Amino acid sequence: MRLVIQRVSEANVTVDGQITGQIGPGLLVLAGFAPTDNTASLTWMCRKLVQLRIFNDENGQMNRSVQDVGGQVLVVSQFTLLADARKGNRPSYIGAAPPPIAEPLYRQFVAMVVAELGQPVPTGVFGADMKVSLLNDGPVTIVLDSPA
Repeated sequence: MRLVIQRVSEANVTVDGQITGQIGPGLLVLAGFAPTDNTASLTWMCRKLVQLRIFNDENGQMNRSVQDVGGQVLVVSQFTLLADARKGNRPSYIGAAPPPIAEPLYRQFVAMVVAELGQPVPTGVFGADMKVSLLNDGPVTIVLDSPA
């Protein structure tokens, strides 16, 4: 599993011109899943995501998590995060879980984030052609891979 985590002032995702998810200050999370992902890796990634201290405290130091600041989280599935472009000019997506495996993992991950945060987590639409807009805050962008 790979996450691209961006601290944002605001973000939204649209499908066919309709907003499917929108947040104010918080984290935009692009999530890609591998065929080997399981509940243990999802749990680790979820906890790391919500406890990641990338928000400023009163001294301007990054010592607060999205939980600490009461921020929101928007999760968007993105299989291209697992692309391998080391050979040739066309990326290979063989490392990405196929939709029948990835979609349940995505739904499980979002449910875990909802439970950890104690608030709704807006999302994109799995497998759809999405447009993502964000106002990056910082900018702060973290790439997080599961331990496996």
